[in-house]
Amino acid sequence: MTKKKADENRVLLLSNAAQIVTVSGFEAKKGLQMQELGVIEGGSVVVKGDRIERILLPGETMVDIVPDAVIDCTGKTILPGFVDSHTHLVFGGYRENEYNWRLRGDSYVDIMNRGGGIINSVRGTREASFETLYKTGMKRLDSMTRFGVTTVEAKSGYGLDKETELKQLEVMKALQTDHSLDLVTTFMGAHSVPTEYKGRGAEFIEYLIAEVMPLVREQNLAEFCDIFCEKNVFSVEESRRLLTAAKDMGFKLKLHADEIVQLGGAELAAEVGAVSADHLLQASDEGIRKMAEAGVVATVLPCTAFSLKEHYARARHMIDSGCAVAVATDFNPGSCFTESVPLAIALTTLQMDMRIEEVITGLTLNGAAAVGRAHEIGSIDPGKKADLVIHEFPSYQYIPYHIGVSTVEKVIKNGRLIFDACKIEIL
Repeated sequence: MTKKKADENRVLLLSNAAQIVTVSGFEAKKGLQMQELGVIEGGSVVVKGDRIERILLPGETMVDIVPDAVIDCTGKTILPGFVDSHTHLVFGGYRENEYNWRLRGDSYVDIMNRGGGIINSVRGTREASFETLYKTGMKRLDSMTRFGVTTVEAKSGYGLDKETELKQLEVMKALQTDHSLDLVTTFMGAHSVPTEYKGRGAEFIEYLIAEVMPLVREQNLAEFCDIFCEKNVFSVEESRRLLTAAKDMGFKLKLHADEIVQLGGAELAAEVGAVSADHLLQASDEGIRKMAEAGVVATVLPCTAFSLKEHYARARHMIDSGCAVAVATDFNPGSCFTESVPLAIALTTLQMDMRIEEVITGLTLNGAAAVGRAHEIGSIDPGKKADLVIHEFPSYQYIPYHIGVSTVEKVIKNGRLIFDACKIEIL
């Protein structure tokens, strides 16, 4: 799937949908607003070029425009394209042995102490060529497309040195150019303390600030900066130091916060004005309250908690506290080797007390807000990018009901059909 520009005058009509789930809005929905999906029954969507032109209500017709192409959506549901707002999709090597260790009872921290975890992927990524990372990245993006994802955030963080971090980000830049999906890139050089800096985390932070981040900004390789604020990784003080420097350089901010222990990462996210704080399994009531007040998007990653056999983040409490909650996969080679949006939907609805309406908002408009794109994508509003997904059933309520199975039939990105499940033959 290669990126092509839609003809700016071409009109595509998605006609007679059983439901159009607009999730209408241009900023994150907070608290119980997440339940407001703006469902239109029996309507149609008009796309002109790469933009949504208008929504036709039942009985309305286009008298001023003749469509160049029509997709009959009778009995189908149209949703905004999903935004996977937290992934680590560019990496070298795999960690299948660590999965088996976890099945035997080893914890994430135990595996890290044995030389596994992030450091294991650092070795594989440092050894991998640009071409290898590019090819595997393309394949992973293709898979995400089949699940209805139209925009994906991608983090570095498996280099932990100047050369490899830049290599990861350069691969992402090439993928953004060549693949149909849009990538939002995040510099996460502070994903772990590399072996060569063991016991010198503060010194490593200064190295990133002085030697790596200026090059990332100069070459325009990342929009966001992220850090793993966690016990035995980077302290609140070290995280504040890096994020403050990143903000001064013009990066937008994200945090891996309060995943394993309650360290105060949620509070720090609110303090520094982060766009999102992610994981949050151990986030305190006070941290959640401060994120809600500061407008920090709380990104929950249910597949990671599932894979690690940990308690889930308190999404219900976050929503009831007025937070804007996003849902993402956290696709990565270690703690969560899955890009399955249907699995994330199943877990959030069955295990995290989220209503399907809230989950859909978390995967669309709030996911877009978590990557700074709510003004452009994440809802079906005239003027926004025509990133649309046609689901095979007549109601959005079928999406969680078909447990763990993708209901995606067609994916439209920037006004172009890029995936059609109906054209895949079984031989």
